[in-house]
Amino acid sequence: MSRETDEVREAIAGELRLMDPDVRTSRSRARGLLDPDFVEVGASGRRWTYEDMLAALPEMDGAAEDGPRFEPSDMTGVLLAPGLVHLTYETVIGGSRARRSSLWRRRSESATWQMYYHQATPIPPEAT
Repeated sequence: MSRETDEVREAIAGELRLMDPDVRTSRSRARGLLDPDFVEVGASGRRWTYEDMLAALPEMDGAAEDGPRFEPSDMTGVLLAPGLVHLTYETVIGGSRARRSSLWRRRSESATWQMYYHQATPIPPEAT
């Protein structure tokens, strides 16, 4: 169930910005959306740190202006605690589907929301 609070809407907006090629190719823009303690477990099973992700993001899927783009669907979120939002959704990019889960954190009322954790799980073609 989604609770469309301002916090959830802000986290969703951040998630969508991270799929934008202009953000993916800009280290400074991406840095503003990733928490310094960021960790990701990618669809490949690889564990990514903040620095790993900032270095690789311009070359990853969805970064090329004329290449495939992420197509998110069914994005929902819930405020777990003050300053912590959990998002879940699915994406398609280049024919590959994945279920995704992100935690967004805001350290203070004046701070921006940043992705703290992300996990992508591939969906096999035969799965519905």
